[in-house]
This record gives sequence, C-alpha cells and structure tokens, in this order.
Amino acid sequence: MIKLENISKSYKKIKVLKDISLTIKKGELVALIGPSGCGKTTTLKMINGLVKPSSGNIYIDGKSLLTQDLITLRRSMGYVIQQTGLFSHMTVEENIQIIPKLMKKKKEDIQKRTIELLKLINLDPEEFLYRYPPQLSGGQLQRIGVARAFATDPEIILMDEPFSALDPITRDQLQIELIHLQSKLHKTIVFVTHDMDEAVKIADRICLMNEGKIIQYDTPENILKNPVDDFVEQFVGKKRIWSSPELIRASDIMISDPVFTYSETTLLRAIEIMRYKKVDSILIVDDNKILLGYIKASTIQRISDKNIAVSNILSNPKLTATPDQNIIELLYIMRENAMSNIAVVTPNNELLGLITTSSLVTTLSTQFIGFEEEGDLI
Repeated sequence: MIKLENISKSYKKIKVLKDISLTIKKGELVALIGPSGCGKTTTLKMINGLVKPSSGNIYIDGKSLLTQDLITLRRSMGYVIQQTGLFSHMTVEENIQIIPKLMKKKKEDIQKRTIELLKLINLDPEEFLYRYPPQLSGGQLQRIGVARAFATDPEIILMDEPFSALDPITRDQLQIELIHLQSKLHKTIVFVTHDMDEAVKIADRICLMNEGKIIQYDTPENILKNPVDDFVEQFVGKKRIWSSPELIRASDIMISDPVFTYSETTLLRAIEIMRYKKVDSILIVDDNKILLGYIKASTIQRISDKNIAVSNILSNPKLTATPDQNIIELLYIMRENAMSNIAVVTPNNELLGLITTSSLVTTLSTQFIGFEEEGDLI
C-alpha cells in the first residue's frame, strides 16, 4: 500500500532522514515513534507530499508520488493533527464536509456520511452538527478532526500526534475509539506519537526511529520482548512489557521442560521420577508426546501393585492452555478452576510446557516486582 524506498532528506547540511525504507501494508495501523528530531513527522509529511525527499521514492499502491498530482493525492488522504485544524467560524457539519464538497460528491451522500461519522465517534448528530469549535471540549474537537479525516472514506489516514495535548482520561478514551473505528473500517493509518504506551495500545506495527534512521520495525509484542539493541531497550523500558500483560504469552512463561513420562511406565518408576525431580505429580504422554493426562504421587501410594502402567490410573487434565494465551487469561482460568498448574499444548495436543503457580510467582517477582534487584522484601 505505502512503500518508502531509500528515502533521505536534508535541510542544507543537516540530514533529517538517512536512507530509510519502509513498507506499510493495506489496512495496517503503523505507529512512527522516537525521540524529538528523529524524523517521524518528516516521514509522515512525505507520504502526502507536504515534504519532498532529497533522494529516494515513495509509492502509493505501486504508483510513484513523483508522477501524481499532489492536490488530488492530499484530498484522497485523511489528515489529523494535534491542533485539529478546524475552522472556528464553521459549524461541525461544515468542517467535516469541506473536502467532500471540494471533491463534488453528492449532497445527500455527504450528509449521510457526516451523520454516520458522528455516530461512530460517539457524538450525537442532533446535538453537535450545528455547534462551532469554540463551543467544544478538547476531546470533542479531536473527535471532529478524526471524523473530518474519514469523511471522504479515504484508504490512507495520516495522524500527527493527534491526542498528545489531551488529558490522560480523554486520551485513553480516544485511543479506544480509534481502535474501535479501525476494527470497523480497516484503513491504512500512519500514526506519529512520542508515547510508547500509546503505540503499543493502538498499533499493528511500530516503527522506532532515531537520528533519521529506522532502528526497529516490528509488532509491538516483538519490540517489547526482543529489542534489537540498547537504544530500543532503553527507549521501550525494560519492564514495559508489564504495562501490556496481554502480550505476555504462555510460551513466554511456561516451564519448557516439564516432568513427564510415557504411558507404559510403571507406577514404581513414575514415583521414582517424581521423587528425583521433587514434584508431586507427573504428566503422561504417548510415544509422540501427545498429552494423555497426569498422575499424582498420592494416587500411586494408594495402589498396592506398583508394577502396573500409569496409563491404567491416569487422570484427564481439566483444561489445557495454548502457547498464545496471555497471562491474564491463564490467571483467570487457573483461579476459576482452582488449578495449581496447567499444561501448554499444541492444537493436536502435543505437550510443550507447563505453567504452575510457583512458576507464575517466580515470573511476576523477577520481571514485575523486581525481587532480583531489590532483595528480600520480607
């Protein structure tokens, strides 16, 4: 959808962008983030031709910007800025309808679209259509700015720190509404922000920039878990993943070498394995490591014949987890079902790992509470 190819930008002797290449897929919300002066806003402005590259090329749907009429191009994109850019002498209705009217769209279609958009951003058309910007709050102004950007139903929306001047509660509400809007309309959105929490919350992918270069371009999950260098780790914050616990998966916190044995193992051998491994239960699998169940040491102790196979008395697990389930879901499942552990399996039930209450406590203490840095808190 959008492709930047070897883009550089210089102002006299100052190089703002240094040979960056970036591809944004159709329907993605990509956040450009980085410290002040890193080139993120310049990159955004290049996409609709407000800033021309010193070298390189930009393609929209395979067509070079160099061959396109920039006025037509800009009208085909939505643009939302921090100050909204609304005309104070025009009503909300008139502000939203500026570009559709310039594009000579049908009057009835414009009016229908205006009402639809106001409803989508949770503003009552009857109450807000004929108000003027000075009569609106900051959050309402930004909602109108977003509605105006979507008015022509463009495929590409550019957003330059649209929520940064708002109070935290209003900002959080607008982020949620943007996510909801995107889930319905599936636009290609390029969103400039300086707030990593905001980027993680709203973006499909994050482009982290510094000194005119792209340092890491990846999903929020991979950037939080696998920063490519010290700069990314420092910018993101070592504990940042815990502000987005939905990104912490079972595969990240499971014991990857759980104690297990095969179905033909005798009870005597199974109890010896448990004693050696210092556990009070053991998982049972078949020759292909497909999870069959588990058996407790207390159950074995009650059986007089210790030479029978564990398959004869194993118990079926209440529930299992998938590698992609997040820590919030796992904690809820284990609490609601009074489970002290849960096996992690593939779709065909192959055993991958085990999550126990003790492994969860260890994870939480070392990664979140920071026992390893602060020492014993007791």
